[in-house]
Amino acid sequence: MTRYILLFVLMSLTVQAQISTDLLKKFETAQKVPVLIQFKQQADLSTINYNWTKEQKANLAYQLLKQTATNTQKSCLELLKSQGINYHSYYLVNAIWAEVNKEQLFQISSLPEIDRVSYDSPHRGVPQMDASLQFQQRAPEVTWGIKRVGADQVWDLGIKGQGIVVAGEDTGVRWDVAAIKNRYRGYNNGMVDHNYNWHDAIHQISPLSGNQTNPCGLNLVEPCDDNSHGTHTVGTMIGETADHAIGMAPEAQWIGCRNMEQGNGAPSTYIECFEFFLAPYDLNGKNPKPEMAPHVINNSWYCSLEEGCDTTVFPIMELVVENLRKSGVVVVVSAGNDGAACNTLRHVPAIYEGSFSVGAFHPDNHISNFSSNGPVNNYKEVRIKPNVVAPGSDVLSTLPDGQFASWNGTSMAGPHVAGLVALMISANPLLAGRVETIETIIEETAEPFVADFDCFPYSGTRIPNNTYGYGLINALKAVEKAKLYVGVVESNFSSFQLYPNPVDAILHIAKSNNAKQDFQLLDAMGKELKRFSFSEKTHTLNLSELKPGIYFIQSIQGADKQSFVKM
Repeated sequence: MTRYILLFVLMSLTVQAQISTDLLKKFETAQKVPVLIQFKQQADLSTINYNWTKEQKANLAYQLLKQTATNTQKSCLELLKSQGINYHSYYLVNAIWAEVNKEQLFQISSLPEIDRVSYDSPHRGVPQMDASLQFQQRAPEVTWGIKRVGADQVWDLGIKGQGIVVAGEDTGVRWDVAAIKNRYRGYNNGMVDHNYNWHDAIHQISPLSGNQTNPCGLNLVEPCDDNSHGTHTVGTMIGETADHAIGMAPEAQWIGCRNMEQGNGAPSTYIECFEFFLAPYDLNGKNPKPEMAPHVINNSWYCSLEEGCDTTVFPIMELVVENLRKSGVVVVVSAGNDGAACNTLRHVPAIYEGSFSVGAFHPDNHISNFSSNGPVNNYKEVRIKPNVVAPGSDVLSTLPDGQFASWNGTSMAGPHVAGLVALMISANPLLAGRVETIETIIEETAEPFVADFDCFPYSGTRIPNNTYGYGLINALKAVEKAKLYVGVVESNFSSFQLYPNPVDAILHIAKSNNAKQDFQLLDAMGKELKRFSFSEKTHTLNLSELKPGIYFIQSIQGADKQSFVKM
């Protein structure tokens, strides 16, 4: 016992990384605990040009993020492997999930590259839904919410989301339900291919589920929904049958990821789904393709403080959202169902500046009584939230058994906005990847509403306010304004990009296509040192024999030139 105490003290003295208090408490009752290991070095995506195409943004973001994780996780991964520790490496944010004992925790924390270690807390990610008109069949007419925001008027213009891909990370999706089957990207003329269109981040039963089995199973290679929530939200984005017009963008395609096990998620499962959407991969987790990333992701879930969401994961989850935005993906998030009172909008990821947070309104235009209000005052600076509100009460959509149900929740409001994003980009493809522009148009075209009360330090009469945000979304006005957008498109980034810069030994060259391209390596005086060519999207160049200094890579065909520093 004395030896153990001495070892604990010595390890504690060498700890450099922060260890969350919640995590340490878990070792009082458990031998092994799931953790998120966060690294100090995170990828710098500042070189991504806002005017690049969505595909270019996604490809470079993937390359930079992947390289940062590969370069910095080596020592930690060697430690985990040497001790037989179960782990999962991420690159969307530089982090690793692992299941460790207390001694291993302190060993990991002593590595100089580690920033902090947090508890990967399981929690109820989907609020209990209020259901009304359960399974009630309706006439083949457009639902009230779609009519109220004018989406049906957008359809009359011939704009229904054609060519756009929406995504949902949720409790899964029953893909072959009639209302959404034909719009699944993995289904084409009777042929089914789930590669790049579906991922399951659920690898074990959640300790909160209360049973030992899952009705769908684990590690699914085919979409399934163990809760109904995910299918319902996808229906609101794109659903349509001969009898029910329930989806905002009925000709957009959808892809999905299960991030909750029977409604119970964890930061690690959320990150895994976000990472899949940045660069979708095949069913074996291989061959990622950033160019297949969706245009918008709906997130009708939250990481609840009351149910144990470790606050030390707040920064890393925010970085997840920001990296996706920089890659050209809009991140839509439900505001939460903690009630129409001040300061109730306080859960991850709705609290972030980069999350496009959506509250809910009722058919009479008043805010739904469950819809969370801002301001956000529990993370960084105080900010007004939500951004906008959308139909969230009595929202009809499809269920996994093919029946229809009308549900209440901000979970139902968020998909309306995700569908609106699809309509806008379909109306003007120049908007693809222009996240801030899309969000600004939605806010500027919203119908402003004055709140019934003030939420200090902001008046309820101001626009935006902490109840309605900028107001009720208006699909017709948003699409009309989207069609006017004439932003500049820089179709290439000097045809290639170099990283890291400065470089020690291995320089990576990234380009946006697989066309063969010839290059020169030049010194500072313009003398050619080497000539090479490649056709793949990325290429590595060993520069270990070069002396420190400034050098150039030049594209022979296009004469584009970029400099780098050899250390």
